[in-house]
Amino acid sequence: MSNLVLVTGAAGGRQGKTGRRVSEMLLARGVPVRAFLRRIDERAERLRALGAEIVEGDLLDIQSVRRAARGVSRVYFAYPVQEGLLDATAIMALAAREAGVSRLVDLVMYRSSPDAPTPRMRQNYLSEQVFEWAGIGAVHVGATVFYENLRALAAPTLGQGLLRLPWGSENTVIPLIAAEDVARVAAGLLSSPSVPANGEYRLVGAVVTLRDIVRTFERVLGRAVRYEPISDEDWRRGALGAGLNPHAVEHLSRLWQFFRESDDRSGEYASAAAATEQLAGRRSKTLEEFLRESD
Repeated sequence: MSNLVLVTGAAGGRQGKTGRRVSEMLLARGVPVRAFLRRIDERAERLRALGAEIVEGDLLDIQSVRRAARGVSRVYFAYPVQEGLLDATAIMALAAREAGVSRLVDLVMYRSSPDAPTPRMRQNYLSEQVFEWAGIGAVHVGATVFYENLRALAAPTLGQGLLRLPWGSENTVIPLIAAEDVARVAAGLLSSPSVPANGEYRLVGAVVTLRDIVRTFERVLGRAVRYEPISDEDWRRGALGAGLNPHAVEHLSRLWQFFRESDDRSGEYASAAAATEQLAGRRSKTLEEFLRESD
């Protein structure tokens, strides 16, 4: 069996582009990559230019996933926050088992359990069980809110000097991480022979309060920013109007409620952040670094 890695979501979507980043990191390390994309476009051609093999397909189409999995030894699986996760999981688990895959790195939410606070997190738990049953060396990487998502959430009102979110008081603790750091951990798990074939890793890059977030935006923008709390219903209405799919809106609405109402979990998040840096082999990117790079 070759050391070819199948990377799903390789074109990069709206939620961190981890598939594209993992592909680029693996190729830079000399690891062969088969990039799985919904359609061939300029993003596919950029990956091809870096040395990736390009495969067009749909994670909900069993035949295209089977074709993509043939001859690979490892898989990076990242399904967007939309409907279809469990179907895609079952299809990939079957295809990977048929192909003799020895490791599958599965990107999930930071929390996943039968009683997790959002529907998507509970689906993640079921998805993890399916990959475990398949016997394909599943490794589950649970990430907190991406910096990229925070930037997108803030963008509509930052021009007015406002951060309008249903996050409660400025003391609310929000665990965050750069998609780049998540991708670095995933690439390491896919390329290192010494990492256990089964396990889970919960990733946090920064543990900040809402007050910290506001002040960081102020420093980067060089002007005042005011937090304006809004209701869950107002946020849902705006998110749906902006084109966010209902599955993602429901997940995020419940997540915001969880953050607002949680007991202090900063110690837990800080411990996960220390473990993340150790696993990545470098200091995690700060929110300010990310925003300045993206400015």
